[in-house]
Amino acid sequence: MRDLDINEVARRSGLPASALRYYEEKGLVKPVGRRGLRRLFDPEILERLALISLGRAAGFSLGEMARMFAPGQRPRIDRLLLAKKADELGATIRKLTAMRDGLRHAAVCPAPSHMECPTFRRLLGIASPARRPGVRRRPATRTSSRAPATRPSRAAR
Repeated sequence: MRDLDINEVARRSGLPASALRYYEEKGLVKPVGRRGLRRLFDPEILERLALISLGRAAGFSLGEMARMFAPGQRPRIDRLLLAKKADELGATIRKLTAMRDGLRHAAVCPAPSHMECPTFRRLLGIASPARRPGVRRRPATRTSSRAPATRPSRAAR
């Protein structure tokens, strides 16, 4: 099978050529040559791009994926990393499911106010930044109702 130029790869993969150039810069793909100014790729690039799309959808960073792709070889996928990512996705699914169910309840809740509904209050707890991993809470800053003191102008001294 003949090599594919960057426009053909873009058309077949659904990715813009700029994404292919970016993936090349990150070490995820490598052209096999050039025809004029256009990069040429081995037809197997389409399978690699499908793996990259799957990895992106699963939440892998481009750096994590670049480490899985040795130049000129089949991908070396770390099974422990896959298991860890699956656990992370499971936690995200549980959280999103709880939020979905809470929102559905809030839409039909008979409480006079959502703030009086225990189910809605639990939903607020799920969405709280303090409960998200990796999110640091900022300490509360004290604000004053008075205007800040100003120095008198030189003329007033």
